[in-house]
Amino acid sequence: MSDDKNRLGLTKINYLLLVLAAILLIVGYIIMSYNDISISPLILAAVYAALIPLALLYKPKKK
Repeated sequence: MSDDKNRLGLTKINYLLLVLAAILLIVGYIIMSYNDISISPLILAAVYAALIPLALLYKPKKK
């Protein structure tokens, strides 16, 4: 049963990074809704291209 709970192998850091990505996505789309098209695409591209894959693939080093 413990294998089903942690199938993806995500740790607390992974979930924190995913929450940060979700917050930044919301902020990026809110900025875009105010017609500021200079910074919002940069935020969204960084989150989609870097932060979400990092959050899913990051594995902490074992001591």
